This record gives sequence, C-alpha cells and structure tokens, in this order.
Amino acid sequence: MSEIDWKKLIPRPRSRFLLVACQECNNEQIIFDSAKTKVNCRICGSTLALPRGGKTKILGKVIAIYE
Repeated sequence: MSEIDWKKLIPRPRSRFLLVACQECNNEQIIFDSAKTKVNCRICGSTLALPRGGKTKILGKVIAIYE
C-alpha cells in the first residue's frame, strides 16, 4: 500500500487562536480570530479586536499564531 496523505483526508479548522499585544500597555493576551464580541485588554481596557461577521479585525499587534 502507498502512504496516505492524511492532511488532505482530514479537514483542518480555519480558525485559530492568536497571541496579541495591546497597543496601549503591551499586555499579551490570547484571543480567538473569529470572536463574535468585542475583545478588550484585561489590564487597561482598550479594544484589541472587533467582530466583522467572520474574521475579527485585530487592533493590537499579533505576536504568535496557535494552530
């Protein structure tokens, strides 16, 4: 038997978690890239992400992407 390419057979999710740094206080926070509500910084309260119907609009700096 030939080797099966499992990545083609098993669907991968299209959404991811992101490590985002706040523009105001540089606090790092993990958020979902398809958030349905406004995401605020836990330290200073500034807006990190806004919902746009599908993918969110990220207002902070994306540091890492977790898949």
